[in-house]
Formats: sequence, C-alpha cells, structure tokens
Amino acid sequence: MLNTTEKIAGRSLIGFQEGAGSGVPLYAREPTTGRQLQPAFIPATAGEVERAVQLAADSFKIYSRTSGRERGAFLRKIAANIEAIAGDIVERAAQETGLPVARLQGETARTCYQLRLFAQVAEEGSWVNARIDHAEPERKPLPKPDIRSLMRPLGPVVVFGASNFPLAFSVAGGDTASALAGGNTVIVKAHAAHPGTSELVGRALQESIRDCGLPEGVFSLLFGHGAEIGTALMKHPLVRAGGFTGSRAAGRTLMDIAASRKEPIPFFAEMSSTNPVFLLPGALRERGEILASGLHTSFTLGAGQFCTKPGMVFLEQGPDADKFAHKLSELVTASAGFHLLTEAIHSSYDSAIARRKADWGVITLAERPSSDAAGFSANPVVFETDADAFLGSELDAEIFGPTTLLVRHSSRDKVLAIANSLEGHLTATVHGTEQDLRDFADLIAILETKVGRLIFNGFPTGVEVTHAMVHGGPYPSTSDGRSTSVGTQAIFRFARLVCYQGFPDAALPDELKESNPMGIWRMVDGSLRK
Repeated sequence: MLNTTEKIAGRSLIGFQEGAGSGVPLYAREPTTGRQLQPAFIPATAGEVERAVQLAADSFKIYSRTSGRERGAFLRKIAANIEAIAGDIVERAAQETGLPVARLQGETARTCYQLRLFAQVAEEGSWVNARIDHAEPERKPLPKPDIRSLMRPLGPVVVFGASNFPLAFSVAGGDTASALAGGNTVIVKAHAAHPGTSELVGRALQESIRDCGLPEGVFSLLFGHGAEIGTALMKHPLVRAGGFTGSRAAGRTLMDIAASRKEPIPFFAEMSSTNPVFLLPGALRERGEILASGLHTSFTLGAGQFCTKPGMVFLEQGPDADKFAHKLSELVTASAGFHLLTEAIHSSYDSAIARRKADWGVITLAERPSSDAAGFSANPVVFETDADAFLGSELDAEIFGPTTLLVRHSSRDKVLAIANSLEGHLTATVHGTEQDLRDFADLIAILETKVGRLIFNGFPTGVEVTHAMVHGGPYPSTSDGRSTSVGTQAIFRFARLVCYQGFPDAALPDELKESNPMGIWRMVDGSLRK
C-alpha cells in the first residue's frame, strides 16, 4: 500500500494530463521542525500555463451551458471524492502546515459542506436573479418592449490558494466552489506552503470531472515559485476574473495587474484586516475577566493566523480595564507556544514584534517566556498603548500571528474619533449591554461604514458558511467591499448581468421563459413570484 508521499507526483494538473514542468523545484517544509518534505514540485512552464488557460476557455463554452442540476451533481461528486481520501489529505496537510489533526478534519468537513451548499444553490437556480418586465405595446407615447435579465458566468477564473487554510480557501475551497457553481471554469495556482495537500485535492477534483463526463479544461492546478505564474495568469487575455486570499502586498500587486490590462477584469482579493474590538463600559464592568479569556482564545486561535483575528482592542481607562488587562496578561504568560505556517510568516512576525517593542508609544504588557522550540515557533504577545499614541500612527497595521494591542481611551468622544480613523476591515466586534448600545449608537453607525461584518458580544474568529454571511469589507480588507468570499453570495463575484430585449420565448434561457420551467423565484413586473 502506498504511503501519502508516494501518492503525490509533484506535477501540475493540466486538464486530465500531468505537466512535465521545468526549473528549480519547490518543496514544502514542516513548520514544527523546518525540515524539507518530499517530493519535489516542478513549476509549470509558460507553455503549460498557456495550455491550461486555453483548455479553460474552450471548456467554458460547454460548461457554462450546463444546467444547475448538472453543476450541482459535479460539486457533490467533488465533495464525495475528497471525503474518500480525507485520511490522506489530513495526514499530508498536518505535515505541511503543523495544524492539529482535529482542525484539519474540521476544515475538510467545512470544505465539503461548502461544495454541497453551492450545489444546492446551483440546483435551485434562483441565484441568477431573473427579472421579467412584460411588453406594453399599447403604452403611450411609446410602446414598452419585453425586457428580461439574469446573471451569466464570466469565463475562466484564476483562484489563488491561501497559506492559512489549506483546504477551505484553497484548491476546492470557497472561491473554486462558487465559481464552478456559477458555470465558470477554474485554474488554481497552488500555494507553495501546502503543495502536496493541493495535489491530492486537485486529483480528487480532476477525477470528479471524469466521473461527471465534463470537459477536461473545467479545472487545472498549477505549481510555481513566487508571483511569476500568478502574474502570467492574471495578464492572460482569456482569463476573465481572479480570486485571492493573502497578504496586502501580493493582493495589491495582482489587483493592479487586473486593472491595468488592455481589457481590465474583476479581481476579488481578501488582503488584510486587524478586526477592531470595542469593549464598552457596561460589558467591561460586568464580565471583564470572561472577556479577557474570550479574547485570549480568539487572538491565539490557529496561532493568530486567521484573517479575522482581533488585532486591536479599545477600552476605557479605569479599574475595570486594569482588571481586564491583568487577567489577559496572566493568560498570555501561561500560554502554550505556537508554530507559524511558513518561514516567511515566521520571519515577518518576528520583525513586526521587534518593531512594535521599539515603538516609543507602546509597552509590552505580557509575553510568553521564550523557549528553544524548533521550526517556525512563535510566542504570544500583548501590547498596550493609549488613544493619543494610536491616532495618527501605524499601530492599526495587521500582524499575522498570536498578538494583539490594547488601546486605552478616556471618553466616548475619543472612541468615536478612533472609529472614524480606521481603514477598512473584515469585522468589528462590540461587547456591551443594551444601555451601552444606546449610549454608543453613533459608534455602530460609524462601524457600518468600516467593515463587512459587525459582531455583538462574540468574537470574530469562526466564520460560518451560510447564505447570509459576509466575509468582505472596504479596502484594504478586500479589493471590492461589495463582495464576500464566504457564503452563497460569493457566487455573484463571478457572474454578470445579461439582458434580453424582444426575444421570442423559445430563444430565451430556461430561467427567463414565460412558463418558468425551472420553477425558480423571479421578479415579474416588479413582484417576486415563482
């Protein structure tokens, strides 16, 4: 029986074929030891990139015309094929990421749930937002024509795997699931942090295409160093959109490439977020120690490598804040150590912590004692500053890892000034009582303009996959604050409106035919109905 490593070839998947590749190989590294993992992964050649895009464009002509039922069956098959090799996937992902097996098992389940949820959306069909305005030939002074519209897929979509979610935001993650559900073909640029995991999932997806009798170019998976392949994909004239989760620097670079093309295309990047938390006076007074425990759990979850990690906390000066800070300090000092996902993340974290320690306006409130842990080890740290030092500084910058910043302020006016100064984030959290909400109604109104998701008396880590979820926010948390990368509304990123005027019924898409053969919800003459 083959072990997991022997099931991985280290080659790109170009439709149904393995790429030959060329150039310096890349290797995954084990975060807990730093050792190099086998096998080598050979970067895709320029010709293989071209072949993957051409296959995706050719296959789009067929796949975009499949029914929602066919796409739903395909997404369900992907989930089933992933579950069939879940043991191998989790084993390899644990080696490549250092994440606990239980976390990876949960992420595998979430990935399959996402696929099945988007299958439901595709099968039900109402997501296309069909609208019908009947003709009024007798209208004066001019007749009104028959006008109908719906959402249609864009074309080949490039998806960039994320470092911190080897499954749920990678090869078969939310970007891929939503793009496929909407009728787009997908090319995935695998993340170098977990290439073996990516290949195993990619092969499950490849097999699903065969199982469902779909054209091979519906999916390809490419390996490569740095930004070379990603840049080539985003510049290719046949690529119609991109989806990305990662750093602000990389996301901004790809975003600019997408916008500077001869024919610009949409690029949906989730880039950075520090996720402010506001502890209002009533909540701090009533349950300060409980809040300290909750915050500690949240900002150290996954070694602080979640895009929703609470990275800055605002609280009013006074004895309640002192008790909160004391409890949090105890928890941090007694924390376990962590390992970060990659050498680059580890180096960035160490540098950011050193810079923050050197900042004259910041004190180190608590830090886990250093150890001689191997690999990409990191210790949790809590810093503290005041509102005056925070305002006008760069202390709101994201630090990817197990750290957070307490910011003490003196008044309601000061906390409103802080909220107004914030850039765009994915989330904002408010802990308070009903009286606090009345007293700080202006704060909520400000935060609505700054984030995509507001949390009351909870913590932002843990993003439910639901129809209503919004995982997005104003720039720079994302490149387009009108979108979400989690939940079923993610499908709208990779679709556009098409209008049909004056067409005979037989020539219309099924979703727009008068008899509504699909039985979907539609807006007809201004009213929703089936």
